[in-house]
Amino acid sequence: MATRLRFIFVLSACLLLSGCPTLRDYNAELGETLEYFKAGQLDGAVAVLDRNNPIPPGDLLYHFEKGELLRLTGNFPDSYQHWDYADRLIEGWDNSPMFVPFKKFTEFNSYSANDKVRLYDGYDFERVALTTQMALMLLSGSETELARVMIKKTHEREATIADKRDKQYLELENQAKEEGAAMKFQDLQGYPVATLDAPEVIALKNSYQSAFSHYLAGFIYESLNEKDLAAPGYRQAIELRPNTPLLEQALRNLAKSPLKAGEVDVLLIVQTGLAPARSSVRVPISVDVEGETYITNMSFPILVPDTSTPPVDFIMVDGKKHKLTLLNSFGDMSRRTLRDDMPGIIQRTLHRARSNVEYLAYLKKHRLEKLEETLLQQLQREDADTRGWRTLPDKTLVARLRLKKGLHQLTLPNAPDAAPVRFKLDQTHQAFSLRAVGDRRFAVDVALQLDTLPAPQAAISPAQP
Repeated sequence: MATRLRFIFVLSACLLLSGCPTLRDYNAELGETLEYFKAGQLDGAVAVLDRNNPIPPGDLLYHFEKGELLRLTGNFPDSYQHWDYADRLIEGWDNSPMFVPFKKFTEFNSYSANDKVRLYDGYDFERVALTTQMALMLLSGSETELARVMIKKTHEREATIADKRDKQYLELENQAKEEGAAMKFQDLQGYPVATLDAPEVIALKNSYQSAFSHYLAGFIYESLNEKDLAAPGYRQAIELRPNTPLLEQALRNLAKSPLKAGEVDVLLIVQTGLAPARSSVRVPISVDVEGETYITNMSFPILVPDTSTPPVDFIMVDGKKHKLTLLNSFGDMSRRTLRDDMPGIIQRTLHRARSNVEYLAYLKKHRLEKLEETLLQQLQREDADTRGWRTLPDKTLVARLRLKKGLHQLTLPNAPDAAPVRFKLDQTHQAFSLRAVGDRRFAVDVALQLDTLPAPQAAISPAQP
């Protein structure tokens, strides 16, 4: 009994940590944090994030965001601590028999309030991104064996998600057959349909599997001389992003002769931009009550892409240009997630629209003095859920090179005035990751060395926690 009470208390705290969830605008909250981030002010970004989340231990998104910001400062231990907490939180929810009824309870409340009251346990692609980014951070710290553990966990999580989603989509399909034709997001007047119907979104196998994640797995296994495990990783990456020469070459190279003396197999990873923001748009919905038609404006989520970072499609290594290959877009995965979730969102919103209108029709007939006040309350409450992991990169691109051991240098085109990044090669296989946001680039791997740069903290005043 005591365990059950503790569980209920923790879950209740998750909802209360964000203040009143029906009024919280997460996208607006993250705006200031991201401005510091784009200016290169990571300390300021962390301070603002902490200020907006004053109640410990913080919710899932707090640990998502802070883990990424701390990773880019080079504070790997604290970054790992936040991400590990988020990972254990997700595992605890997934393995608890009491979690499902509690989540269903919050979903039930969303039919009368809005989707912000639903428990946020991470979108599928964010859950997979979490352990992928953890593996990437461990590689940055030259912890290849631990990175292997984390990337293996990533693909085990994918399998769990696939099983859960297959059952969920079958249930929705059967429900749609029983209820007949239902409204689709293409039917919503004024909704930006093209963003969710884009070819690159529809081409994705699902919303959560990443070619980069599987390619990274192949590289990690190959670097540990586990070629039998590396091959399936490369094959899965090819399946997720077909007709990509870099992926096909990686698989072919497994069967070739080993590296030449003094040669290093180098994987350069460049993550650019920011994940898209979720925003809220009002769409007119027609509701018939007792022979009279009412029009009510209801909120639906849309995705607003980040435009702060110019395209990065090549990298300069020792003065030579090398093409970068796109292996993942969290922007596309976000849109695919929203596309897949829209049937449920529409169902809940239409139910809320009918309930609102029926109550207004009742007040119009029986309590006219309450009509204006109630209408105002409904308008204030009606807002789409804007939560999402915003510090994630938009795109992940890679280049695979063979270089001689020793010191080398690289530059990114988004930061042409920045000094080159020097890196040291002393192993047979090495991976390096960089992050480009706006005109800034972040390089914190232990084998990467930034030449002396002007202190970026002067670009913007410090944040007040």
